[in-house]
Amino acid sequence: MKKCIGRVILVVFLLALFTGCATQHNQLTQVSTIDAILAGTYDGTMTCGDLTRYGDFGIGTFDRLDGEMIILDGTVYQVRVDGKVYRPDASVKTPFAAIVPFESDVTRELPAGTDFASLQKIIDEEASNKNLFSAVKVRGTFRFMKTRSVPAQSKPYPPLVEVTKTQAVFDLKNVTGTIVGFRSPPYVKGINVPGYHLHFISEDLKTGGHILDFELAEGSADIDLCNRFLLILPEDDRFGSVDLGIDRSEDLEKAERLK
Repeated sequence: MKKCIGRVILVVFLLALFTGCATQHNQLTQVSTIDAILAGTYDGTMTCGDLTRYGDFGIGTFDRLDGEMIILDGTVYQVRVDGKVYRPDASVKTPFAAIVPFESDVTRELPAGTDFASLQKIIDEEASNKNLFSAVKVRGTFRFMKTRSVPAQSKPYPPLVEVTKTQAVFDLKNVTGTIVGFRSPPYVKGINVPGYHLHFISEDLKTGGHILDFELAEGSADIDLCNRFLLILPEDDRFGSVDLGIDRSEDLEKAERLK
């Protein structure tokens, strides 16, 4: 009888070890680095199925830079250059993504007229420790939402700043949906996007993308403060050969904030 109980305990422990260890409360898990993406390292290295073992909320992109990724309530969505939302297969890979098991620490109602700049001020007030990662979720109706997506690339891959020159921009009016993204600390320069990196998906799951600008009509924000950070780096030759010692701050500003 004791042997049976011992085996049951061992099985439970192993299940927890191999299925539960990936998801850690207050942990942001990231695949690759933003500078690798800026340099044109677009080959996917982790499947969407494996990625969602680490959480249920996040953003990123897809193999060959094929559109913008939004992970909401455990589902991975893909906004391609046509502005439409797709549900990629679990086997599709990502070259860059960030994900958390979202649990709100702070909820704040937002005033009408909140835009990108004022949202940042509000989040900074509510989450004053800027040395932590903050996952940001905003549900609401927006007077306008300006987003973008980029087309899939072919080798030899151009740097991201060149790709965004051909981005498709979508001007959405009176749209209801969810902002999904992160505020990252300043010291992650080169690893992630310091400051705010936000994507959007509409409530009807028809459109979205990387956010360039917006104005809120009504809504609220939830913030999950994250004091754990797990970085999973690719082991392929392309990542090994890219020069990550170059300061790409200017390219990042152009690629992420271009309006």
